[in-house]
Amino acid sequence: MLDDPHARIETKRDDLVDLTCALVAIPTVNPPGDAYRPCAELLGERLRRRGFEISYFRAEGSPGDSDRFPRVNVIARREGTRPGPCVHFNSHIDVVAAGHGWTTNPFVPVVRDGRVYGRGTCDMKGGLAASVIAVEALIETIPDLPGTIEISGTVDEESGGFGGVAHLARLGLFSRPRVDHVIIPEPLNKDRICLGHRGVWWAEIETEGRIAHGSMPFLGDCAVRHMGAVLAAFEAELFPALSQRRTEMPIAPEGARRSTLNINALHGGLDETYEGLPSACVPDSCRMVIDRRFLIEEPIDEVKAEIVGLLDRLAQTRPEFRYKIRNLFEALPTMTDRDAPVVRRVADAIRAVLGRDPDYVISPGTYDQKHIARIGHLHDCIAYGPGILDLAHQPDEFVVIEDMVDSAKVMAMAAHGLLTATGG
Repeated sequence: MLDDPHARIETKRDDLVDLTCALVAIPTVNPPGDAYRPCAELLGERLRRRGFEISYFRAEGSPGDSDRFPRVNVIARREGTRPGPCVHFNSHIDVVAAGHGWTTNPFVPVVRDGRVYGRGTCDMKGGLAASVIAVEALIETIPDLPGTIEISGTVDEESGGFGGVAHLARLGLFSRPRVDHVIIPEPLNKDRICLGHRGVWWAEIETEGRIAHGSMPFLGDCAVRHMGAVLAAFEAELFPALSQRRTEMPIAPEGARRSTLNINALHGGLDETYEGLPSACVPDSCRMVIDRRFLIEEPIDEVKAEIVGLLDRLAQTRPEFRYKIRNLFEALPTMTDRDAPVVRRVADAIRAVLGRDPDYVISPGTYDQKHIARIGHLHDCIAYGPGILDLAHQPDEFVVIEDMVDSAKVMAMAAHGLLTATGG
């Protein structure tokens, strides 16, 4: 059915590599949010020349936004020759810091042995480039398509997405009737469809004490020791309970099919940036940041109550134990139905292009689908794209060129099916 677009994608192989390299060469490192505007403009100007209407959206007031590091997003929109649904390809343009261990310059992309190396090749500028080539090939070979195609480059996914997809969703740009189907080309492997992600609750627990001279700690109350009691209760009660909970969600890897808790940070007493001899004080405050990942079978109220209940029991049994807890962020688990239109069309395209059935997976961590679901209330959304997830954030990150080509063919075929479907 799509011989012409697929053949066109083959002819655009070098263009796909060049676009990936051009995107990687712009060091959109987050934090702090470098070079967002030039990367958004590179994408916008390319698609403007191909007949798309281009809009830029700065998320003023979002975390990290400033005149030096503006949170600039781009949406390219092309309306077809007649009414129909809207298919939206969303990719984040930010990348994490390069880190150590690279054998090449991470922002001077290298093409070698059928791969493109550089920071962001896998996560997820290779997927962004593949979606652009897919859409270009589709409209070049079938110019009278109905409906609307959108491509977005959004920011800050690596730090929560609040200046990117969350901001655009609040503007109504990820909701019906504007958008019907969303594909996020995250690196999940070219034969996998990611239906969603586990839930997340971030919180800060503070134990309170009383300051005193360090030579007479009996006159004070050590907040760090109180936090030690919290950690001990976690080890004795909470971690064993979480390890017994399993889900029917097809989460990959296997170890993430359980509830988990990560101690993200722990601070007490003297500020750890201090250099020199410490002051002789009993710490009167200790703070711990927790990262709780939970399953679709766990109501978030119960997730929170479990930890609050543990803290309350300590308050009843441990002398002078006092605590505060502060919510930092929460997102419910998301799992798009396998019968949803976007899932069925991508699955059909994987079978046609790769000759095998797709794997259906759930991500252990969240990505921007959470904002599309919770703010945009749009649930016909998946992640699908080229790249090996294990390579994300690693030194010598790369994406396989053949995987980008195959994924572009899948995306082109899925978009065509969604745009021309009469029954959803």
